[in-house]
Amino acid sequence: MNAAYHSDPLAHQPFGLPQGTVRGFLSVLICSFFWIVLLLPQATPTTIPLGHFFLLTLVFLAFASNPHMADLNLPVLPWLMRLLFVGGSVAVIAYVGYTDFPRLTSRLTPPMAQITQWPMLLGTLSIGFAVGLVLRSLLGLRSRAFQSFRAWIGVLAMFALVLETLIQFVIIPNLNEQPDPNKLQVWEGVLVALVAGYFGSRA
Repeated sequence: MNAAYHSDPLAHQPFGLPQGTVRGFLSVLICSFFWIVLLLPQATPTTIPLGHFFLLTLVFLAFASNPHMADLNLPVLPWLMRLLFVGGSVAVIAYVGYTDFPRLTSRLTPPMAQITQWPMLLGTLSIGFAVGLVLRSLLGLRSRAFQSFRAWIGVLAMFALVLETLIQFVIIPNLNEQPDPNKLQVWEGVLVALVAGYFGSRA
């Protein structure tokens, strides 16, 4: 393992985790939402909220632009996270595409009723990402204030993604009536902003 990796005080997250682990875990949570929707039986009426497609762009950007992707000396955990969200996504798409291609295409198509939300979602994604990026530049990577911010935004982003999964697949299906779409739209915006904030702090 690369000794320089351990000698660099910036190589670890505030949690003491190897660099890239939190982003990997967030990516797994983002992708797993799509996995669940795709693997649900055909008779189950479900759609993917538009905000999750914006979250997916963060996964693609981080995966494509991460300069450490080619570093074979990185610890096992970040690579395991990447293998999980990439391999899991390929496996689920291949399985559903082979067994029920119409389900794959229909469930990966954003709901037309939510298309009007894209300006708000784009705005929250841009603002969240910009806040993380600007604070990183202003406070500096070695700042304890920035390290604390990054740790808290990472925790909040993970908690929000887990909560979103519970809301969409456990809470809403068991409600007697559908929740207020406006409140759900606000929640999706908060979710996107939190996750984008962490990715921006790691850009």
